[in-house]
Amino acid sequence: MSKTVTMRIDDNTYNLIKNAAEGERRSISNFIEYATMAYLAEESFISDPEMDEILSDKDLMSNLKQGNIDIELGNYRIIG
Repeated sequence: MSKTVTMRIDDNTYNLIKNAAEGERRSISNFIEYATMAYLAEESFISDPEMDEILSDKDLMSNLKQGNIDIELGNYRIIG
């Protein structure tokens, strides 16, 4: 189900969004949705080179594996 979202932005930001939307031949509302989804998709996934860097870090991988073991064994505390 669609939701309506109200937001307050300054004139410069509005004009940037408006011009970008016109350039994409989209409504302002559709452009904001499109831009938000594009940003989230880009930020939510890791690139292959980044994943290779993570996987090649032996200390990090060891700590992550130990963390998973600790979670499975209940060896953790929730703080806050």
